[in-house]
Amino acid sequence: MSDLALRVHDVCVNYGEVKALEGASLDLQAGRICGLVGMNGSGKSTLFKSIMGLVKPDRGTVAIHGHSPAQARKKGIIGYVPQSEDVDWDFPISVQDVVMMGRYGHMGPLRRPKAADRQAVQEAMERTELTEFADRQIGQLSGGQKKRAFVARGIAQNATMLLLDEPFAGVDKRSEATMTRLLRELAASGATVLVSTHDLHALPKLADEAVLLMRKVLAHGTPESVLTPAHLALAFGLDVLERESTS
Repeated sequence: MSDLALRVHDVCVNYGEVKALEGASLDLQAGRICGLVGMNGSGKSTLFKSIMGLVKPDRGTVAIHGHSPAQARKKGIIGYVPQSEDVDWDFPISVQDVVMMGRYGHMGPLRRPKAADRQAVQEAMERTELTEFADRQIGQLSGGQKKRAFVARGIAQNATMLLLDEPFAGVDKRSEATMTRLLRELAASGATVLVSTHDLHALPKLADEAVLLMRKVLAHGTPESVLTPAHLALAFGLDVLERESTS
């Protein structure tokens, strides 16, 4: 199997008169962490939805390890860590139950967990340092713990493509460090990680590469080569260029 984990080719997505993505193309190799950078409205969420198969492009194709998004979801290849505002934190479900959701694709139609499922969930919670919170309602966790619970779900799922939407927003430094370590470990084991983030200063420590998006890919390479004042000015406006030059 090729080391190419993700291929997004010439993807266009329109919401009525609004152009969310205009010919976006992106290739990611397995075992890499890529930071996805762009201002609000740049198409980051639409790109995620296109990769997960939640949005059908008006033009272009998406392949995950050679599979369509629908096939990849069915095979449990894709794991997703959503933004906090996209989750109903009042839903009466425990941390362990959230992580167990990652095993649904490995279970039969009745979704009765077997010993292997329980073992995978236990190991995922240990890796994310959530074992002591297993029976706690998910909404009672701190911001960082909530994010780690969804990372644990992806680990239990054995996902080889992990998408994280602003995982460090509202997160304490310990959780940020824990998640960074986890993502590095997952990438080292062959997983591909795509992280949407506004934290440009932390990106070089986290990511192997970065993508600058403004409805299409403006730049893709090492964080140092992408996060230049000239590139950031294209994506965010001239004020970023001015701040960079005076800092």
